Amino acid sequence: MKLSRIGRVSMALVVSVAMGLGMTACGGGTIGFMWVLGTQFNQIAAFKIDDFTGNLTAPPGSPFSSGGTNPVSLVVKPGGRYLYVINEGGGLTPDAKGGVSCPTIGGGGGKIAEFAIGGQGVLTFQQSFTSQGCTPVWAAHDSTGNFLYVLDKYAPGANCLPNGQPEAPAPPNFCNGEITVFSIDPNTGRLTLVLNQQIKDPTTPGLQLTYFPVGALPKMMAVAGSCVFTLNNDANQTVYPYIGGSSGQLTLTTNSTINSGAVRATSIIASGTSAYITDAGPANTNTPGQILPFTVGGTACSLNTITGGPTQNLSPASNPVYTLVDSKNQYLYIANQSSSNSTTPNSSISAFTILPNSTLQLIPDAPNNPYPIGAGPVCMVEDPSNQYIYTSNGDGTVTGKVLDHNSGKIANLSRGSTFTAVGQATCLAVSGNVD
Repeated sequence: MKLSRIGRVSMALVVSVAMGLGMTACGGGTIGFMWVLGTQFNQIAAFKIDDFTGNLTAPPGSPFSSGGTNPVSLVVKPGGRYLYVINEGGGLTPDAKGGVSCPTIGGGGGKIAEFAIGGQGVLTFQQSFTSQGCTPVWAAHDSTGNFLYVLDKYAPGANCLPNGQPEAPAPPNFCNGEITVFSIDPNTGRLTLVLNQQIKDPTTPGLQLTYFPVGALPKMMAVAGSCVFTLNNDANQTVYPYIGGSSGQLTLTTNSTINSGAVRATSIIASGTSAYITDAGPANTNTPGQILPFTVGGTACSLNTITGGPTQNLSPASNPVYTLVDSKNQYLYIANQSSSNSTTPNSSISAFTILPNSTLQLIPDAPNNPYPIGAGPVCMVEDPSNQYIYTSNGDGTVTGKVLDHNSGKIANLSRGSTFTAVGQATCLAVSGNVD
């Protein structure tokens, strides 16, 4: 069949527009961007997410440098213009007892790298910032997107043994982590330190503390409305709650330490008025572990246990490390790093329905649930269009699954579910702002 000159021009225009929108004969356009951190070479892999298939494709220049050493956490500022990467650094040198000291701000080489997000998800490094303690491990923005919270494993002056107890018999004899709060400039993304207006700095008379103390050995942070929770790897596996204010101030609640009830807590997330903690159980036991659901107590920022709430994880999945609630608050997904079945030693996602009373019920999909994924999952996200779920895996891959919102079941993507990212992948983040 021959096309007229007008027909040829019209077809060329259609192809040109489709290419401009990121569309191909096999896809449906870009619905979001994804970034995956990797510690092997301190890199960030960038991807475009295809609407019709969930397929991931890398833009020009990917992977990008993380702007530091050991990238472990990342945050996209609402609006999709800036990305912040938490580089943990090389760490503090332990002494003969295995203890460490945080002598100065930024000890251990931790950095916060700011990137501008350009077309196709391309990243351009802007500048670095330093949190007030040592070994930054997590970050989150507040509910308004105006403030960035950075969680440091060790506060300035902390002396900690591996069990979270203070090492020094004489002052400074404390072992605490801390949150550094920054305000975010909406035009440049630049970070400005927010001082703790409630506590004076004991080492510098007349000046305010530059951080907000939390419990010992914090590992993760969750934000629920105005509530900020840190999960601490201390002897009692505690949660430290704060109330966030409009000026960036964090105020301690009356119940400043919450016992999670976990044996070995590995993650905490919040969704709406609920919070969930994964408990991997005793170390070196390879048990399924459990999920501990809580309701968030309004302005008190308490965590209230639910009658019949603790839910056994789905066997043979074991070592649960991360939790995701879908966009409609109907389903809960658990990323598991290992399996108790030696014949199928897969990492997996176990899936549950969230009942009206916030308890969990297994999604019946035998023998698929728990669903196999790449080895050693670390983090998990839902894409901006709420069609797909992705995990970042320690084997350097991303696993994608399509989500059935009617049943909560997940399945492999139509064009393959495994994508090469960066070596020793840690966490990932997505943004739906593609303009």
